[in-house]
Amino acid sequence: MTGRGPSGTGPWPYAVWALSRVWLLLCAFKAVTVPGPDVTVDVSVIYRGWYEVLLTGTYPLSDVTWQYPPGAALAILSPALLPFWEYATAFVVLVLLCDALVLGLLLYAGRRPGMRAAGAWVWIAGVPLLGPTVYARYDLMVTAVAVAALLAGVRRPRALGALAAFGALLKGWPVLLLVGVRKGRPTRAAWSAAALSAGGLALSFALWMPGAFAFLAFQRDRGIEVESLGALVLHVARRFGWEGRVELRYGSLEFVGPHVGLVSSLALGLGVLALGWLLLWRLRARTFAVHTPAEAAFTAVLLFTVTSRVISPQYVVWLVGLAAVCLVFREAAMTLPAVLVVVAAGVTLLEFPIGFGHVVASDLWGVTLLFVRNGLLVAASLLAARRLWRSTVPGGGPTASARPVGDGQPSRVPR
Repeated sequence: MTGRGPSGTGPWPYAVWALSRVWLLLCAFKAVTVPGPDVTVDVSVIYRGWYEVLLTGTYPLSDVTWQYPPGAALAILSPALLPFWEYATAFVVLVLLCDALVLGLLLYAGRRPGMRAAGAWVWIAGVPLLGPTVYARYDLMVTAVAVAALLAGVRRPRALGALAAFGALLKGWPVLLLVGVRKGRPTRAAWSAAALSAGGLALSFALWMPGAFAFLAFQRDRGIEVESLGALVLHVARRFGWEGRVELRYGSLEFVGPHVGLVSSLALGLGVLALGWLLLWRLRARTFAVHTPAEAAFTAVLLFTVTSRVISPQYVVWLVGLAAVCLVFREAAMTLPAVLVVVAAGVTLLEFPIGFGHVVASDLWGVTLLFVRNGLLVAASLLAARRLWRSTVPGGGPTASARPVGDGQPSRVPR
């Protein structure tokens, strides 16, 4: 016996993960108090309230803060699996189990040829940097599905498609996992599996309870949330006399006042440009490596996160998970964007909950934190997009060499 772990890194990943998660649990159960708003009320009050409504056989139709696809009901109802604990405790334990599952998947993947344990370390470090928020939202559960989809998709495109569809019905963004699947048979397999799974699941949810798609109207009416990239314009304008204000709307603090609609339209326009760039990349890309689906998904989610009208702290856990999958592959070119995302996670904790009062007040410290956090995400987005383009588009970067992946058909990876 060598005493080394399955990824060849010994017991250290497990030990560091356990120690860091003890801190998160202490925060989640309020044994340790982090300055700022109490993030645990989302579970004990909001999620618990939705849970009670869902148990009656309907979605929360009268609650505009319910802005999630129908599959989110599974996450909200999941504490029923642990009936011997009260709701908030059971929810946190289930998130912890999903956290451990992601670690296990990343370490297991690190055993394969051409893989490494660096992805697991990104996950180990990035999640606790977000602080207690990460255990007080269901986003880590969705991220676990996305990580499983990308890792399974290395050999089984249909599994990637089915899991991406399931993740999309939990929280929308995992549909972007499909953008980087290698063209030809893998794309047909993954996209057809996704379409069939999404159609079947959507019909099941619609038949299960009324109001499965009421969330669409609530999302449409969202404004500019105070932590978003577009909000920086309004924060700066506020310091120079702009007469807008911050109000609680649709479950988050948003700007209200002159020109907010214009900023919102510009944010939507940036999202359209991001979509256009992804479509152009998809059309031009020719060199698909074993790690391309992960890199493309990471880039796509980065682009849509920074152009969103809402960049809530829990969104960063999506990016940490996708960055971790990218760094599992030795040939991946996303090391610097992944590092920027991990640093952004730490700044996010300073911004929320610790410095959230400063953010809402648009004071110098709050605006500075937002500039740093959002600037790191923008830099990561641009770098990731550039590296993805260079590694996949003819004439976009270094030469490439053939390498078999997945079903044994040739792919190409940059030297």
